[in-house]
Amino acid sequence: MKLRPLSNHVIVKAAAQEEMTKSGIVLPGSAENERPEKGEIIAVGPGKQLENGQLAPMNVKIGDQVVFKKYSPDEIKIDGEEYLILEESDIVAIID
Repeated sequence: MKLRPLSNHVIVKAAAQEEMTKSGIVLPGSAENERPEKGEIIAVGPGKQLENGQLAPMNVKIGDQVVFKKYSPDEIKIDGEEYLILEESDIVAIID
């Protein structure tokens, strides 16, 4: 199944989260109950329609690694994979 977001929405595949202790030991999977804040964009909508009928261009593209507001995305599951849907305005940064 292919997801195609509408308007200024994007679909994000959440990045795996790991927790690190103060001494530097990585505890994989310990942050499973936390909502993700980072991910990779896998689909981008065409942009938000302005009052004059034109589309506002999107500032992100497929493949961008992004940081977004923790409680903004809607979670969906398709074909056993979990995805997040959020508006472009909920993205706070692109990771270079």
